[in-house]
Amino acid sequence: MSLDRDAALNIARVLTEALPYIQRFTGKTIVVKFGGNAMVDALLHESFARDVVLMKLVGMNPVVVHGGGPQIGALLSKLNIQSEFINGMRVTDAETMDVVEMVLGGSVNKEIVASINRNGGKALGVTGKDGQLIRARKLKVTRSSPEHGASEIVDIGHVGEVDQIDTSVIDLILGSNFIPVIAPIGVGADGSTYNINADLVAGKLAQVMQAEKLMLLTNVAGLLDKAGNVLTGLTTRQVDGLIADGTISGGMLPKIQCALEAVKGGVTSAHIVDGRVPHAVLLETFTDEGMGTLITNRRQ
Repeated sequence: MSLDRDAALNIARVLTEALPYIQRFTGKTIVVKFGGNAMVDALLHESFARDVVLMKLVGMNPVVVHGGGPQIGALLSKLNIQSEFINGMRVTDAETMDVVEMVLGGSVNKEIVASINRNGGKALGVTGKDGQLIRARKLKVTRSSPEHGASEIVDIGHVGEVDQIDTSVIDLILGSNFIPVIAPIGVGADGSTYNINADLVAGKLAQVMQAEKLMLLTNVAGLLDKAGNVLTGLTTRQVDGLIADGTISGGMLPKIQCALEAVKGGVTSAHIVDGRVPHAVLLETFTDEGMGTLITNRRQ
């Protein structure tokens, strides 16, 4: 069955619109943090895998960093291990860390690898412990203590932050024409294992690799103004202003700060992308309109 004229013209328009972006980003590194609904919805999971495969086929170097909070929570519940959260972070004792490593470095990582391979790509999964890719240090958390009228430092266990990144393993994977899929688990100087927020790992990795783009998939349409409209085409100075006036707050604040730090650290652009939309990664990369909030270091 042949296409009608309008359908054919629409396909041609999409392809020609994508061409300059393909030319611009060929050979460039794009770090994508995969999380949220896209990880647990089967159709979105597959569309993400196809997006990454296409990016690789047209000459880009996608690097995937993934989360796995819901999957970790589900297994902890099955094992009757109670979860406690402080400032939005899971308290991770040795027993919980074993589960985190099993889920992130095992089932979730390999599921993403299999999905990319199934869609015609070649992916290789690693954790930050492989080749000491991610050197971590223990994260210090403070919270207010009403009893003492001051803040206190709380030990939340095996939760870390990035200390250093050694990209040797990633360079080896990319050089072999594979797509790296990275679980955000780091190793301390004493050999301890740490769970690290995937947004932070993606942001630091993008900085170290001087990536063209950092893309953070989330469960919202993007950064919203006070009227609920999506903001995009923002400079780092404008984002600083939105933080100062309270437009950016709550759960979006850490994600925006991660994107902001990456751009200030040399990444060309950062994108907050609505992972609930099929093929959101391609739409943000290859179309004029995009699919979320774009932050650049462009001077006004």
